[in-house]
Amino acid sequence: MTRSYTLASLGWRAFFQQQLSIDEVEHGRPARVLTVQRSGITVGDTVGERHMPLGSRWFTLPAEQRPAIGDWVLLSEQGDTVVRVLDRTSVFTRVAAGEKVDLQVIAANVDTLFVVTSCNEEFNASRLERYLAIAMEAGVEPVVILTKADLCDAPDRFVAAARGAHKSVAVECVNTLDSGALNGIRAWCTPGHTIALVGSSGVGKSTLLNSLAGSAKQATGGIRESDSSGRHTTSHRSLHLLPNGALLLDSPGMRELKIVDAEQGVTEMFDDVGNLALNCRFNDCGHEDEPGCAVQAAITAGALDERRLHNYRKLLREQARHTDTIAEQRHRNRQFAKRVKHANATKDKRR
Repeated sequence: MTRSYTLASLGWRAFFQQQLSIDEVEHGRPARVLTVQRSGITVGDTVGERHMPLGSRWFTLPAEQRPAIGDWVLLSEQGDTVVRVLDRTSVFTRVAAGEKVDLQVIAANVDTLFVVTSCNEEFNASRLERYLAIAMEAGVEPVVILTKADLCDAPDRFVAAARGAHKSVAVECVNTLDSGALNGIRAWCTPGHTIALVGSSGVGKSTLLNSLAGSAKQATGGIRESDSSGRHTTSHRSLHLLPNGALLLDSPGMRELKIVDAEQGVTEMFDDVGNLALNCRFNDCGHEDEPGCAVQAAITAGALDERRLHNYRKLLREQARHTDTIAEQRHRNRQFAKRVKHANATKDKRR
């Protein structure tokens, strides 16, 4: 058992309180998931922090129904069992890396997403657009954090590229080792506000966390000279309470980020392409070589980057393919659950 918290300091708000019945208010114990590991979860509440194994029943449920980092859960009166997961204000999901299409919850109940990338060869506009689309799908405010500005001769070009991703996205360019340079970022770090850090391995997420926290919350690695990247240091997702009261969620670097259930987020991310398409001569314009295509006209005029159109199409196709596959899996799981329930009911009748 370690330090105890107030629920408000962990981000508790009316949205979660309203989900509790009178009996749950009297006998249940709300707690927030601070870390998720294979062996279970670590929760924090008014009593303290403690590791809690998850019973086997949780692993019979789809991944999106299990406790995830940032979740609020209701514990038993004794505080030793997870009774249920409360509804989320926001949730980030992705298709797990590998050939098998499995849904994975990255984080829950996040208010702001810090998308961290570097002012070097690691910067990738298409990957940045992918992160931003996921944030927009979740209804979470994204902020682009450009790190290693002190190691770059011309950081302004990276700032311009990041701002070109979407007109409404805030961009901060910093040296994460200089605490005084982080004042702009601290504007989002308010008490009870939950911020998630995402980005590829080695871009400086752990260094940023340590600088904001004023202590070594996560180990950091050096920079590889071969590709200007840092070494992967974070091994599991963890939620940290900063001195100013904000909560910062760090996660392992994600180089492969397959999106799912994100059509609205992709459409919002590329609203410039959608607005141009409204002026095409044909409603079903494929934006290839059709006459009167406003999208191709914008590319020819230099008003739209052709790479951006290609990435828009790629993300729409990818999310549709993964969404359909996940939907099929959910249908098969429901059918299997019905068969098990029917078999159990038949067995009880025979007794």
